[in-house]
Amino acid sequence: MAATADALHLTGPAVSQQLAALEKQAGVELLVKRGRTLHLTDAGRRLVDHAHVVLANLAAAESDLQGLRRGERGTVRIAAFPSAARSLVADVWPPAGAAPVGRFPALHLVEHEPTAAENALRKHQVDLAITHAYSLLPRPLPPGCEQQHLLEEPVYLVLHPDDAADYGLSAGSVADLGRFADSPWLVPAPGTSCHEMVQRACGAAGFVPRAVAVASDFTVLTALAARRAGVTLVPRLALPSASPGLSIHPLTSRVRRSLQVLYRAGTGQRPEIADVLRSLRETASQREGRTAVPD
Repeated sequence: MAATADALHLTGPAVSQQLAALEKQAGVELLVKRGRTLHLTDAGRRLVDHAHVVLANLAAAESDLQGLRRGERGTVRIAAFPSAARSLVADVWPPAGAAPVGRFPALHLVEHEPTAAENALRKHQVDLAITHAYSLLPRPLPPGCEQQHLLEEPVYLVLHPDDAADYGLSAGSVADLGRFADSPWLVPAPGTSCHEMVQRACGAAGFVPRAVAVASDFTVLTALAARRAGVTLVPRLALPSASPGLSIHPLTSRVRRSLQVLYRAGTGQRPEIADVLRSLRETASQREGRTAVPD
């Protein structure tokens, strides 16, 4: 109740009065109190489902109206995590000084990890949120959102070539993660899905990684791997473009990362958003077709 009041800039009693009026109009109980919290009844959940449909239809109506304004390019706001921002968003960004192509919109980018990107989308702070999910860590679709798949990529074991040779690994050969239980590990920062992915992958191999370095940026982890500081797991898009000091290996028990772009239900029909979605899909398809190392 407090969060609802804060989001709507109302007082708590005002929200209670609105809900009471809604229940009276509906003629059924929508909320039930359990202890100190309120829960939706079956009727309440049904009403929420219908509300999502109504809001999506309103967004679709807005899309149709905006489509009539052919002279407007508009701006599309995108939230994306670092490797997607660097590889996908940067590739669809209109070149400075170039003449606009058709009605392709101006872009605005903010860097966010998936959870923060979803929150920004929910709060209408951005129009598109590029997120990821690991095969070991599925990510549910947030309520009121739609999504389009962009690409799927493998996660690799990355270490120094001399360390790889010590384990008898030739360039690009498949690595058994269990053999690295005693190695020093370079891991993503706690609280991120990338950190959880490493923990689960190592756990499935029968050990808890001994972290000697923790960083939120994969470029830091790969730079440390190139200094023989330890081993790490890195998705393909997060690999450095040039990696002479790194040995990169697919895993025997494969881990994959899928990328998707989310938008509020009904807004995907807006012309400027549809144009950006199309460009992102095309760029992702080209990226997915490039294989820098064996998979």
